Amino acid sequence: MMSATSTLAVTHFVTLADTFDKNKVTPGVLGFIVFALIGGAVWLLMKSMNKHMKKVDFEEQPEGGEAATTASAAPKAPKPKTS
Repeated sequence: MMSATSTLAVTHFVTLADTFDKNKVTPGVLGFIVFALIGGAVWLLMKSMNKHMKKVDFEEQPEGGEAATTASAAPKAPKPKTS
């Protein structure tokens, strides 16, 4: 069931939609702002991911039969940081 405010908002947008020329609708300034915000958020996420990936210290173990002999001779890897 719709509340009074949502009903009012929907009817307000419906009347606004009728005034636009359907052949000339463009994204405008609001579309640019939303696109810029999404682009900025992606950039910040990539920057954060890069920072966290640089902290990862990963050494691959050899495959096959060498793993058993090399693993006993090699020193144990330090525990990962939990900060």
